[in-house]
Amino acid sequence: MGLNYIWDLVIRAKRAGIANKDIQFKAAKVYSPYMELSHEAINAKAVEKTVEVNPYYRFDDIFRDLFDANYSDDAELRHTLFDIIIHLLAEIDLSQGMNKREYHIRFVLRDLEAGLFGSRVQENIRLFTKEEREIIAGNILRLYETGEAVYLLKDTMRKIFSHSTIYANCEEKDELLIYVGQSESETAQAKLALIKDIFLPVRFHTEIYWRNHFGILDVEETMQIDSVALY
Repeated sequence: MGLNYIWDLVIRAKRAGIANKDIQFKAAKVYSPYMELSHEAINAKAVEKTVEVNPYYRFDDIFRDLFDANYSDDAELRHTLFDIIIHLLAEIDLSQGMNKREYHIRFVLRDLEAGLFGSRVQENIRLFTKEEREIIAGNILRLYETGEAVYLLKDTMRKIFSHSTIYANCEEKDELLIYVGQSESETAQAKLALIKDIFLPVRFHTEIYWRNHFGILDVEETMQIDSVALY
């Protein structure tokens, strides 16, 4: 499905790493009366930095006089005002579509990026995608609500590292065995460190396994020759 609304374009732009200030909105000279965005290809999905908008699709009351066909003065000023107003309307669109929890997630993200969870978290949060940051922020809210730190540690790990598994060894000591399920790298280490900083209870010790799983009797996948990590 292609892009049709300004809020849809802004969301996709953020996911693509394009800042709002880098997008310029222009009033379309040729457009469909049934669509808000004017694309050459009706099912266009790519986000372009210059976007033509049909200003009369939803905002006729605002723009009907700004682009009167009988008025041609101050064209540059009117185009600048149009860009500013569409940016504002897009932000209003996004805010109206947010519920209370989404607002709280934004507040948590702001605190993460401002260093309220520590300087290491502030530095490492930049390594995550927008979707991953929202997962972390959402689980921080759940941590405040439920206090289930170990469960949320497991949940966050599984969503960030899709092949990960966490085992609890609490018979003799509070220990978690974390199998990450991918090759070790500097970025992966930093991501794992952030998740542990936020969700790992202080009393737990951890053992980390990256690509190779430690052997478990009767579990064939963990007992492959030359691929077994020692515990």
